[in-house]
Amino acid sequence: MPRLGEQFDIEVEVVSKPRQEYQTDAYTRSGLPKAPAIMVDNSVIVAGGDIDETNLIRAIQEHL
Repeated sequence: MPRLGEQFDIEVEVVSKPRQEYQTDAYTRSGLPKAPAIMVDNSVIVAGGDIDETNLIRAIQEHL
């Protein structure tokens, strides 16, 4: 992820929490996607799974 941030000159934020925190009612009410997830701006690209790099790059390019 940091490499893609440098490549596209965008900010990349990685959030890591204990699994139990993602399963709390407070997290559910936050409106954030289930982990693992990738968001570009406020759009969820993938939630609860993986994405290949080609599709992630395409999503970044479409956002830019």
